[in-house]
Amino acid sequence: MNSRAGWWIALLCLVGCATSGERSVKPSTMTLHLRSQTAGPSGTVVSQERVEAWDPRRTAIIVCDLWDDHWCKSASARVGELVEPLNRTLDAARKQGVFVIHAPSSVTAFYQGTPARELARKAPFAATPRPLATAERWGTRWCWPDASHEGVLPIDDSDMGCSCSGSKCTVREAWTRQHPGLRIEPGDALTDDGQETWNLLAERGIDHVILCGVHLNMCVLGRPFAIRQMVRMGKQVALIRDLTDTMYNPERPPGVDHFTGTDRVVGHVERYWCPSFTSADITGGRAFRFREDHR
Repeated sequence: MNSRAGWWIALLCLVGCATSGERSVKPSTMTLHLRSQTAGPSGTVVSQERVEAWDPRRTAIIVCDLWDDHWCKSASARVGELVEPLNRTLDAARKQGVFVIHAPSSVTAFYQGTPARELARKAPFAATPRPLATAERWGTRWCWPDASHEGVLPIDDSDMGCSCSGSKCTVREAWTRQHPGLRIEPGDALTDDGQETWNLLAERGIDHVILCGVHLNMCVLGRPFAIRQMVRMGKQVALIRDLTDTMYNPERPPGVDHFTGTDRVVGHVERYWCPSFTSADITGGRAFRFREDHR
């Protein structure tokens, strides 16, 4: 064998070894401390936590209804507090390879022609394993509570949940876009449509879906891209429990403070729909806490 042939054989061996080595490298994972609740003896509720490793390249975070304004002043103020913790969390998630979907319901027209909106609109159609929700509420399709699957919500939000003290705010459509402080980065998508959401997930082979945003007892459960829909479609779903809020008036049953009311809805989700974790699992920092939460 001449020296030239030997040189090519050696080169091919090096390439083969390098390729083999690349294949053996395990992809990075997200370590999540997933908390769930189950029914215990004598009607008690048992909280359990398990640690799972999720492949970030097969994971999406959907940010629900983080609008620029809200008819309830206290709700709007809490959304403002969520913006920067969400930016930090989404930045950390993107760096790990997580796909981000912004879902500001009923105001997607504001983003017509933008890269994020076009990414969702042009995603190839993918059939869903079950029919998507067809009922309509508040500008999108809606997944109503299913008594065969979940119990009654642990808070009374029949008054729409304004937590402002004194006179209550007048219900109105105050929002025009997503909160301008929440960054939409290249590669993010934007939609409030169930089919478009499914198309985006299918195109990327995503089977883990993380929900955050507002409001948990309403839109984060019921929207066509949200928890009920994603669980019914067979996705592995989780909630970031410190990056959400509820519409709950403490003057209504069960008569607890607003943040305890939110915790009770988180518990409802953990028991009937999906586990939750805190943003600390993604950022490596501390979990977020609202300024007025003095517990």
